Amino acid sequence: GAGVAGIGGQLLAGSRDAASSREAVGRLVPVRTAPVIPADADFAKLGTPTFVTPNADFYRVDTALSVPQVRTEDWSLRLHGMVDREIRYRYGDIRNRPLVERTITMTCVSNEVGGTYVSTANFLGVDLADLLEEAGVRPGAEQLYSSSVDGWTSGSPVAAAMDRGRGAMLAIGMNGEPLPIEHGFPARLVIPGLYGYVSATKWVTDLEVTTWRARQAYWLKRGWGREAPIKTESRIDTPKGFETVPSGKVRAAGTAWAQHTGIAKVEVRIDGGPWQEAVLSHEVNLETWRMWWIEFDAKPGGHQVVCRATDRSGYTQTEMRAGTVPDGATGWHSIAFTAR
Repeated sequence: GAGVAGIGGQLLAGSRDAASSREAVGRLVPVRTAPVIPADADFAKLGTPTFVTPNADFYRVDTALSVPQVRTEDWSLRLHGMVDREIRYRYGDIRNRPLVERTITMTCVSNEVGGTYVSTANFLGVDLADLLEEAGVRPGAEQLYSSSVDGWTSGSPVAAAMDRGRGAMLAIGMNGEPLPIEHGFPARLVIPGLYGYVSATKWVTDLEVTTWRARQAYWLKRGWGREAPIKTESRIDTPKGFETVPSGKVRAAGTAWAQHTGIAKVEVRIDGGPWQEAVLSHEVNLETWRMWWIEFDAKPGGHQVVCRATDRSGYTQTEMRAGTVPDGATGWHSIAFTAR
């Protein structure tokens, strides 16, 4: 089991050593599996992504110039700070606990309107709330300040990390296998509903429970926001911008997301006409994206398609365009195409 923390360092291995260590982990079997994804959860045949993103296609955005190579036998996670009991977990302590599996859509704050820095996976791991409760979080704690083996830091709200309805995880698996090395092997944080820079530390080795005033994480020092809930967004996946398609019946399809709130509807506007409600895919859970499609007549010539999403709180995406800094882009995605 996990014992009281002692002195220990994190050792970087060669890529071959890390790959061998990952292979030795074997099959990860959760005690609670994620629900089976129904066939109507995506419209991939119409041009949307598949509902679950293959590991090789999952977006990657980080500051690592070279991917950290860490063996499980060298890895540990120190949990300390404003807690009753400082704990150091070894990989075996986590691997041998009852594992849970959750389907979660992650989004990067640097995702522009219509961008592709959004992906979905079945993550396997342990509840972050369990680890924090074992340590005993003290009153007044606000921030979970996490550090990667390469020194990168992130600050997450303690309330979000401990919210069991949100399902924050220390993940060691992804889509039925150990985490890929480039996605954080041996372990990473996954806190649904928050942009990755405050929720998704890869190669995580240190968790300090603290206050916002006491610690300032990497991206906060560079002007990004402290609170980073993922914004309600939608995009058009097909037709592609400036594509030429046959005239007549045309189907537009795309993706929308409003993690921790859920997508209620997507509307589409063709050539400046009235908003039309699109067909939505099956809703898997509130922490995942939904796909949409709509069919319309396109006469020969140029056309424009615009989309907007409304989440389950009743909020509809704003038309106002804003860049990604400090807390995520806003605006309606639009594309132009030609019918012939």
